[in-house]
Amino acid sequence: MIIVALAFFVLLPGKDTPAAKPVSENKPDTVATTTSAAPVEHPGKVAEKFLDYFAAQRFENAAALTDDPNAARAQLSQVVQDLHPTSIKTTATALPPDTASGQVDVQFEVAWSFDTRVWQYGSGFAMARSGDRWLVHWAPTLVHPDLAAGDRLAFVAPPDRAPALVDRDGKPVLGWQGATAQPVDPAFAPLLTTALRSAAGGGAGSGGGARIVRRDAAGKELENLFGETVVATDPVKTTLSVRSQSAAQAAVDSVDKPAYLVAIDAPTGGILAVAQNSAAGGAPKALNGLFPPGSTFKVATATAAMAAGKATANTPLNCPASAVISTRAVHNAGNFDLGTVPLHKAFAESCNTTFAALAAGLPANSLPDAAAQFGLAADFEIPGLSTQTGHVRPAQSGPEQVENSIGQGTVQASPFGLALMAATVDKGAPVTPQLFPTKPTVVKSGYRGPSAGTVSALRSMMREVVTAGTGRALAGYGPVAGKTGTAQFGDGSQAHGWFAGYRGDVAFAILVEDGGASSAAVAVTGRFLAAAG
Repeated sequence: MIIVALAFFVLLPGKDTPAAKPVSENKPDTVATTTSAAPVEHPGKVAEKFLDYFAAQRFENAAALTDDPNAARAQLSQVVQDLHPTSIKTTATALPPDTASGQVDVQFEVAWSFDTRVWQYGSGFAMARSGDRWLVHWAPTLVHPDLAAGDRLAFVAPPDRAPALVDRDGKPVLGWQGATAQPVDPAFAPLLTTALRSAAGGGAGSGGGARIVRRDAAGKELENLFGETVVATDPVKTTLSVRSQSAAQAAVDSVDKPAYLVAIDAPTGGILAVAQNSAAGGAPKALNGLFPPGSTFKVATATAAMAAGKATANTPLNCPASAVISTRAVHNAGNFDLGTVPLHKAFAESCNTTFAALAAGLPANSLPDAAAQFGLAADFEIPGLSTQTGHVRPAQSGPEQVENSIGQGTVQASPFGLALMAATVDKGAPVTPQLFPTKPTVVKSGYRGPSAGTVSALRSMMREVVTAGTGRALAGYGPVAGKTGTAQFGDGSQAHGWFAGYRGDVAFAILVEDGGASSAAVAVTGRFLAAAG
């Protein structure tokens, strides 16, 4: 089915002289007033010239080559005014022989272009000798073979339609512009526009009820010639939240450094928001960019330690300001020294020395196995999106194991992956992210979540990060739980800032590239939570 949207098309300027056969696509031009055509020696040349003028929308010139100039001029002008094509192309398919006498017939193809849609059909006309001239015999069938005297072609706009796509709460996200689904707000989720439009069926060729019809002199529709009437249907729904997405975009736009935010509804896996600022560029790094996660990875390290029986949330552990572990010098940010504290306190204050020491005695595959329990090795095929969660491989040495334990070394994760990690803790089970409730995500490589006991301990520890730890700045935004992260890169003098966590059913991850410390991401998180409500 081909549907045409015409309401906003305009005529384009073109050339002064007609093209040779086959006739090229031409554009209209200011018409030179011509009341007669110069004599020609052959009817085929007159026919070609007429078709050239027709394609160029030079109707005064075309009409002068007919045996009824007034009728020809009026009908050709009328049909273009009614249809508003972007261009017309005519191609002669059968011309009279070199030695023609009496009446001869000409066959041709006409193609009306409307944006990316083309209406093409065959037609024809007769040529008759008039003294020493050959003229096109004018008849309505020349414009379209079904036209009778008094008929006209007309464009029928689509009826009013529901939005093309709505958010989880029914708020319009995409509306219809002719036959194309376009964002209601051009600034809304630009990284997802292609996926949303594809789901709404708003690409070129989708009609939504726009048609070309034949009407009689009284305006009654006699025949549908191009396009089909489409019965209105309910709009496609996305899991996005207009409010959450707007809050996310405003939050990342509040900083000058590249910033990213992904939010997920933990119970359903519905993606609520995906945002990054202009400094981050156009590539969707919020969904598939990989970065060292810093201390947010201590969620996985704590899980590995508890699974190995090395500690519980209440196990007393040493947290010196610095230590050499497996030949790797490790220090805490700001060189704080907590002495001996429970694991949950070391987690809340993000004690690097504690977690590096815990990981040093674990098998090489313990951290990848723990990370996989939060989806950081999962692979999803979400319609319209390209995502990566993370990359955590077994350490190749003791020093690498130490570095990996605090989210440095070879460990990498995306904002999308850490939002999935937070959602897994929030839900207490694996989460399958999705963008459209009616278009299921394909799980190419799934995962099994952590044990109920581990989830319970992590929830308590992540809440303490906000109530009495490195995320204290978020204490006024409700029951927020999460983990901060400062991830060094390059020569170690620069660092990314992270926060991954949840509030209620909403899990999220925020990254500020080169933010210097986790405080940059915490500040963006606060702005998001304040606006998201």
